[in-house]
Amino acid sequence: MNYPTEATARWLQGTARFSTTRWSLVLEAGTDGDEREGAMNEFCRIYWYPVYAFIRRRGADPEPARDLTQGFFEKLLTRDWLAGLERKETRFSTLLCVTLKNFLASEYRRDTALKRGGGRKTLSLDMAQAEHWFGAEPVTDETPERLFERRWAQAVMEAAMRRLEDECVAMGKGTLYSVLHSFLAREPEEGEYERSGTMLGVDRRAVAVAVFRLRKQFKSMVREEVAGGLRDPSMLDEEMRHLAAAL
Repeated sequence: MNYPTEATARWLQGTARFSTTRWSLVLEAGTDGDEREGAMNEFCRIYWYPVYAFIRRRGADPEPARDLTQGFFEKLLTRDWLAGLERKETRFSTLLCVTLKNFLASEYRRDTALKRGGGRKTLSLDMAQAEHWFGAEPVTDETPERLFERRWAQAVMEAAMRRLEDECVAMGKGTLYSVLHSFLAREPEEGEYERSGTMLGVDRRAVAVAVFRLRKQFKSMVREEVAGGLRDPSMLDEEMRHLAAAL
């Protein structure tokens, strides 16, 4: 995945618009109907790789890791699976990591191949892409838990980036996003704003203003992604600091 760089951590501050996000729908056990299922499917689509990579880092081969990832998200898609978990002040990413470890402890005692299939819903995993991402990760002595938190933070950033791109395209600003999105997490090198302006047919000042606005939108969307997983909105700033530290 093409995630924003660690420089993003320098400016992950600001305000957020609080609303019923897809993460809120995932976490609310009382939500019924297709809306909750759609939210769960979107959640799985965006956040499956941190789970897959955690399982691989714990020593599983690609095929068993795929099956275990499928099984874990199958549990998440089962109504009320998260409802009984006591969250209190626990970060959602930490909570998910703990429940994932509990799931693995149970599954490793069984023949997981016998548990797959049977007409159950499955998550569409791009195994070739997953192994490409996993193989490209640097060798490190960090714990799987620490790496999970980092991948989770990166997935949050990626989700916000996709939302920003979708919004720009919907507003007829897809070209502007395509040209300028690389500046969301870094400062321009000499002459880059001028070259971008030539591509967009505007001057350097207009490019600087557009980048400023894109950065502001992106920060807001990152905060909304994080806020959607919180029961207590007052914890948002603390969660944002944790996100920045994890990157």
